[in-house]
Amino acid sequence: MAKFQSGQIVHHKRFGYRGVVVSVDQTFQGTEEWYQQVARSRPPKDNPWYHVLVHDSNAETYVAERHLELDESEEPIEHPLVSMFFDELRDGRYIRDRLLN
Repeated sequence: MAKFQSGQIVHHKRFGYRGVVVSVDQTFQGTEEWYQQVARSRPPKDNPWYHVLVHDSNAETYVAERHLELDESEEPIEHPLVSMFFDELRDGRYIRDRLLN
């Protein structure tokens, strides 16, 4: 079971950035090549992984659950794609009121 859900604002424990979760994979869904090159700390593949829009950036990251914690600042995430996924920030969490195509 995933610890975080779409719309939650998280903080990366190791790299210090904030972001918003846009989707969750219950297990690692990337390629073995990506895992070997990027996931240097070798987080478990059989735990949840998250697609995260990074604050003050155009980047989207793919992050293992063990590297994330809840960000309780309730500050908005500045990212050009936030409005494509969410409609508003309410009580420190992004909300999607409409269906995505």
